[in-house]
Amino acid sequence: MEPVIAVTARCEIRAVIRFLHAKKLKAVEIHKQLIEIYGETCISVQHVRKWCREFSKGRTDIHDERRSGRPSISDEVVAKIERILLEDRRITIRELAAQVPEVSEKSIDTILTERLGYHKVCARWVPNMLSENHKIERVNCAQGFLRECAENTEEFLDSIVMGDETWCHYVTPETKQQSRQWRHNRSPKPKKFMQKLSAGKVMATVFWDRKGVLLTEFMPRGTTINSERYCRTLQKLRRAIQNRRRGRLTKGVRLHHDNARPHVSQQTKDLIAKFGWYILQHAPYSPDLAPSDFHLFPKLKQHLSGQRFETDEELQEAVTTFLNGLAADFFAAGFQNWITRQQKCVQKSGDYVEK
Repeated sequence: MEPVIAVTARCEIRAVIRFLHAKKLKAVEIHKQLIEIYGETCISVQHVRKWCREFSKGRTDIHDERRSGRPSISDEVVAKIERILLEDRRITIRELAAQVPEVSEKSIDTILTERLGYHKVCARWVPNMLSENHKIERVNCAQGFLRECAENTEEFLDSIVMGDETWCHYVTPETKQQSRQWRHNRSPKPKKFMQKLSAGKVMATVFWDRKGVLLTEFMPRGTTINSERYCRTLQKLRRAIQNRRRGRLTKGVRLHHDNARPHVSQQTKDLIAKFGWYILQHAPYSPDLAPSDFHLFPKLKQHLSGQRFETDEELQEAVTTFLNGLAADFFAAGFQNWITRQQKCVQKSGDYVEK
């Protein structure tokens, strides 16, 4: 027999039994009415008789009586467990059980997770241990950025040009996430062998704005980026902006790059001042606030992972083709994420922003 009403709790059935028993109905008749509404599996006639006897003896409670078992754990024991935990946050449940023998390991796990709300997490890698001065500087830079952005958002964002360098390897191992594949439960588990980044690599310098890539330049093998070379790159960037963003040089350019030595040298500053460009302040040890580091380069490395290149030219062609093929929406999203990270940096009092 199909039920008319789905049973939500046993106490509901017992309440109905108590009501019908008070109307002097027999247990068999009560059972018949129950299965008409709740279905044949809702309760047996033996249980109906049992509850009718209980109600006849004067019982009014329709809930199960509390069963005897292990005594409830006192607040003193809970406080003791938390005190030990706070003294050593890396302590294991087994070690805790040794120090609190009156409580089982399972109970300690329940106390930690359900009563105290703790859960064990791994430490995350950060670029640097930020001092209070570093955090203050990060907040000041973020607040200055947000103030300028709030005054005229569109014009401000359109004027910004990002620049940074990254190493691109001949062989970049695919990530664990990329190696996921659909398998049956009975299929053998796939294996992924450990790979290292290849020794063959090229240094790519990329400048971009929220519409796309402006300039991609590769450092010749055997050379290093110094002030003189970086200035030559900036001169190429100026020509690229002139050709690709008509009128931008007249309206003004805000250059954002990190604090690498070639970027902050006096020679570089003098050239940027000669161009009439404005430098956006970037706090030290802050790759989480550099859009190239948290937005563009991870996407590039993800594209290169799993591929193998034999020459510098092959790798350079792959990098250039990928960067130039990215849609404008991707770059605009990077700018929006940048604004969000600046806001979070202020909210976190200068601490690192993870996402």
